[in-house]
This record gives sequence, structure tokens and C-alpha cells, in this order.
Amino acid sequence: MLNHPGRLMAAAIGMMIFGVVMPFLMVLHIFESTFFLNFLSFISSTLGSFLGIISVALMRTRFKRKDKDGHK
Repeated sequence: MLNHPGRLMAAAIGMMIFGVVMPFLMVLHIFESTFFLNFLSFISSTLGSFLGIISVALMRTRFKRKDKDGHK
């Protein structure tokens, strides 16, 4: 997964969207607000943020390495 930062970014965005949408659906009473769902949405949002940062760092090092070699 670390060889494909684009996939990692897609997973991170999905996790962050899940972490935002689930509490919204709980407020609208579509899903019952339970400790498990609250914890899952918080962990998903936090993990998605960290994975997004890692993905951006991997993309940056990959593009920086290509620029240094002279390949564009």
C-alpha cells in the first residue's frame, strides 16, 4: 500500500468522509447513537487524517526524487 500513495489517499478520503457522515446521520436519527458507532467514526476520521498526511508525504518524496533525477 505504501508503494501506491494514490490508493492510500483514496482510502484516507473515504475514512474521513465516513467519520463526518456517520455523526451527521446519528444526529438525524437515521442510525442510533451508540458508543461503538461514535468510537468508530472518531477513529476513522483520525486514522484517515493520518493516512492522508502520510500519503502526501510519500507523493512529495516520490516527485522530489523524480525531479532530482531529471525525469519529468
